[in-house]
Amino acid sequence: MLENHQNTIDTTSRVMAALESIRPFLNSDGGDIELVKVENSTVWVKLQGNCNGCPMSFSTMKLGVENTIRQYAPEITQVLNAE
Repeated sequence: MLENHQNTIDTTSRVMAALESIRPFLNSDGGDIELVKVENSTVWVKLQGNCNGCPMSFSTMKLGVENTIRQYAPEITQVLNAE
């Protein structure tokens, strides 16, 4: 059980590092992103500021956020927007 807990902590740390790497791009457009939770192989995030509701937010999630998270944490299979 302790090993699973440690794996979750490691994955969450890598997801947070991924988000930190893309945060400057989001901030430059007046937006931001918040990690809501990591559960099994799914990550929930919340786009904030100008990114919330932006017509490009779907592309931002798929091409920017999801791809970056998967580079840092390949075990993640999906990234969802927590509304």
